Order: sequence, then structure tokens, then C-alpha cells
Amino acid sequence: MPVDRLAFTRTMSRVPAPVTVATTADASGRRWGFTGSSFSSLSLDPPLVLICLDKGASTHGAFTSARHFLINVLAHDQSDVALRFATSGVDRFEAGDMTPCELGLPGLPEAAARIACTTHEILDGGDHSILVGRVEATHAGDRAPLVYSDRVFGRPVPNDQMAATG
Repeated sequence: MPVDRLAFTRTMSRVPAPVTVATTADASGRRWGFTGSSFSSLSLDPPLVLICLDKGASTHGAFTSARHFLINVLAHDQSDVALRFATSGVDRFEAGDMTPCELGLPGLPEAAARIACTTHEILDGGDHSILVGRVEATHAGDRAPLVYSDRVFGRPVPNDQMAATG
């Protein structure tokens, strides 16, 4: 019996996920970006990460033909950036908060982390493409990351607070 779509999405909303904005630039220099929460490390040797992108997204062609892309792991107070890059029909870069970062790609200087990749492989993932990137450069900031769970943005609970409530 097939899994009910509503039950599946409701169940998956319970799984906390990092909130990222992936960026790239095409051959003409046009910048592209999208909000993604299906992001994960994949391999240490070689260093690989993955992010998933809806095949129907306006950014799909740019990312599947890109040589490089950058994953910006958003900081706890950057939900406005996540919402902007998830909105269709707007200039996602108009705010001016993206500057050239690793590999010259558009990035957020105040992101919790940045991972610059060369496109390693693009895999089929049903209605999504799985972009596998070979990590070329990283930056780890000192800000808490933004997470998404139960259809709301939040931030991880620091270890010292968990110990006090446990």
C-alpha cells in the first residue's frame, strides 16, 4: 500500500533540518540561489556533501549545469534570508547581503558556515535532483545555525541548557 503523501510530509516535518541557501553563478555571471533544508555531509574521503533541489524549481537548470556552488548554512537570525530565497518571482539578491566568498560565489559573510563545492555528480531523486558537491573550501563561523522543524524556524538548544532540563 502506498504511503499517504500528507502523512509522509507531516512525519518528515518532525525531523529537524539545517536551513541553507545554495548559490551559484552561470556562465554569464547571473547569480542564482535557493533555500534548501535537504542538506547533509556525504563522505569524508573524498569530502562530499549533498543538497536536494526540486526539478520544477526555476533555479534547477542553473544548478544542474553549474561547475561550482556554495552552501550557506544560515545563522539563527537569518530566517528572512531563507524566506527570500524560497520566494518565486523576486530578485533574491536585491538586499545586497550576498558578497563574493569562497570560489568567488555569492555568500553570506555572517552565515553559521559556508561550504564551497565543485559539482561532483547529479543524481535522480524522484521529483528532486540530488546535487553532490566535492568540497573545495569551507568556513565555520561562530554563530548558532538556523534549523527548521514542525514547519517553523528555530535554533538548536545549547548543551548546557539541555543538561539543566534533562
